[in-house]
Amino acid sequence: MLERFLLLICALLLVGCTAPQPKASISDPDASVKIRGIRGSVHQHDQATLEQLVADLDSDDAAVRFYSIEALQRITGQTMDYRYYDDSLARQPAIQRWQQWLSQQSQTETTQPAD
Repeated sequence: MLERFLLLICALLLVGCTAPQPKASISDPDASVKIRGIRGSVHQHDQATLEQLVADLDSDDAAVRFYSIEALQRITGQTMDYRYYDDSLARQPAIQRWQQWLSQQSQTETTQPAD
């Protein structure tokens, strides 16, 4: 009986020792939270995240860059010849193409007549 009681106490302690995970957010500075947010934006095909995804192409974290370009490709169908593994200088032309594309998209949205 005592053995079962101790086993139950140990199990409860183990369950209670995990910290709650923060809500997935593409704007979170923590890469693991950001990546979950990026994956969610792809799943929802969320156009509102495009600006943050383009900004994250210049992240110091290679995993964030990888997930950002994968998300952009899945949402837009384009890569603009961006390679997440290139060094910072080599990534700049593709990042500029993405920024130009993003600017064109926002101009298109503002010039379209409302229904």
